[in-house]
Amino acid sequence: MKILIVSDTHGRLTNLEKVLKKTGPIDRMIHLGDVEGDEANIRSLVRVPVDMVAGNNDYFSALPSEMKIELGTHKALLTHGHHYFVSMGHEMLREEAKKRGVDIVMYGHTHRPCLERSRELTILNPGSLSLPRQEGHEPSWIMMYIDDKGEADYNICYLNNMRRIF
Repeated sequence: MKILIVSDTHGRLTNLEKVLKKTGPIDRMIHLGDVEGDEANIRSLVRVPVDMVAGNNDYFSALPSEMKIELGTHKALLTHGHHYFVSMGHEMLREEAKKRGVDIVMYGHTHRPCLERSRELTILNPGSLSLPRQEGHEPSWIMMYIDDKGEADYNICYLNNMRRIF
């Protein structure tokens, strides 16, 4: 299974359209907030199941603020992250993951890609497709792969040169 993970598109879907052309077919998509009213447009672009949560800029959205889903053999918590003060670190995310019994936490908000793996927990942030803030300011996303045994692997990808990390 091939899962596209994005965040912080902020009503700008041009880069998402480019990513979809470059990555080819996907089986599922996860959007971690700040869609800014583009829920229907995103769903029509991808035409696969989409899990979306609301971000701090999704003021009048009916999207849930968080979601717990199963991906292969894993349980994942989807959140935008602002309620967990992710700009200050991952401690609150780790505590919440333990309380909820998940082994993956996905968040956005910082506009900076992150992939932190340990035996107990994977914490990931795809960065932003429209307003990246990391060094180099390249729009980024994460491609998640679930193998036949239900195990997960990840790649942080960048739009301008398709550089992959991990």
